[in-house]
Amino acid sequence: MSDTKPQTAEGKVLWHFSMSLDGFVAGPNHAMNWMTGTNRPGLIDEYVKTTGAVLGGRDGWDIAAASGARPYSDDWNRPIFILTHHPEDATPADGVTFLNCGPTEAVRIALEAADGKNLEVFSPTIGRQLLDLGLIDEIDLHIAPVLLGDGIRLYNNPGHEPIHLHHIDQPDPTSEVNVRYRPTTTAKSPTPPNAD
Repeated sequence: MSDTKPQTAEGKVLWHFSMSLDGFVAGPNHAMNWMTGTNRPGLIDEYVKTTGAVLGGRDGWDIAAASGARPYSDDWNRPIFILTHHPEDATPADGVTFLNCGPTEAVRIALEAADGKNLEVFSPTIGRQLLDLGLIDEIDLHIAPVLLGDGIRLYNNPGHEPIHLHHIDQPDPTSEVNVRYRPTTTAKSPTPPNAD
């Protein structure tokens, strides 16, 4: 299975994440160490060139601010917008603006700052809200060959109707995607019963 075409800067609102095969975009407590070594070569450079701004949520920001992390490390120096109900107690940082408004207004502000490049949404909660409002242009996922079993899901919306998607750049945009993996760890063999 090949990857989709490289991302282009078209002023899109992208809900963008690396995700475990079982649907988590972060481990417990927003842990991200599980992603090490899973990106294809050139992926980060692709997004550094096409991303004009990032819109994130407060929980993710608090974790990132504590570690000094920024999207795409030091290679990307564009505006970051954090949507929060309590901007007054947020940890400030250069290039980061805290917004206390509705998601529609946050997208308008961040898209303007993106200056024709893409706005990347780095929050499962905000992404779900924008999807419900019809403001997501594309969902851009990189599925890592790992099963986390716990953490923060990309999409968690119990009780709501399913959202059907079209697979971009595929002959049949509604067909399933097949992936095949083998575990790199082996299960312990069961202890044989006593032979009395």
